[in-house]
This record gives sequence, structure tokens and C-alpha cells, in this order.
Amino acid sequence: MYLLKYTYSSLIFFIFFGQLYSQNPISIKDSLNIMKVMDFQEKAWNNGDIDSFMNGYLRSEELVFSGSNGPIYGWNATKERYKRSYPDLKTMGKLSFTVNKIKSLSKNTAYLIGEYYLKRTIEDSYGHFTLIWKKVNGKWLIVSDHTSSSN
Repeated sequence: MYLLKYTYSSLIFFIFFGQLYSQNPISIKDSLNIMKVMDFQEKAWNNGDIDSFMNGYLRSEELVFSGSNGPIYGWNATKERYKRSYPDLKTMGKLSFTVNKIKSLSKNTAYLIGEYYLKRTIEDSYGHFTLIWKKVNGKWLIVSDHTSSSN
């Protein structure tokens, strides 16, 4: 399975044409800032650094992660869930994101729909996610993550 990786130039093209046909356009600047967080998270994950990966999430009890076992509330609980589920580099594998859609919900909120792929020496994992983002002090952070595995 090959994943399309967006470069900044192709992302700008995607966002520009997406805004032409979108009822809820998001600025190119905000889209790029969200994509920078996604890129940072991908790199942190691939370095085995869950603590840094968590910097993309709102550090609050407001954060909710929903997966196959139901919702988990709060930044600390979400981090502990990741650490339990992915205790080592072998389990973590190499993460790739594909972003399918980014739309604005309001001036300071957006949603992103995408796919993840974990390439591992053990069974690979892939699935879909929907992220709700909130701009806090000029920085985009995830406030809700609904991720489901397809395997």
C-alpha cells in the first residue's frame, strides 16, 4: 500500500481548489499550521517519542480520544493510553498520515479527516481518523480525536 504524501506546494494547490468548492473554507495559513502539527506528530512518533507526539493535543481535561474501546477523557489519560497501547518501537512502527479533508467550523475551530498507516515488523495497522482542532493562543491543537482501525 502506497500513501500519498503532500508536499507544501501540493497542499497549497489542494487547499486553494478545496476552498473554491467548500462551504467552510479554511485559510491557507491555518491549513499549513495544522499540517505542520501533523508533520511534527508523525516525526515524533517515528522517533518513539510519545511525549512529544502529545504536544499536538490540547493539554486539558477537555481533550477526548475515541477509539474501539470508547472515549478517553483528558490529556494525561490519552497519553497513558498511547503508552499502554504502544509500549515500544516495534509496536509503534513507522507512522504515515494521509490528509483527505480540512474544513473550518469557525474562526478558531476546524476538522480534519484522514488516514493513518503504521508500517511494522509485526502486523501493519491502518485506519481512519477525524480530528477536531482548536486554535489556542495562535496555535492549532487537537481537542477531539476519533480513530478507528481498518484491520
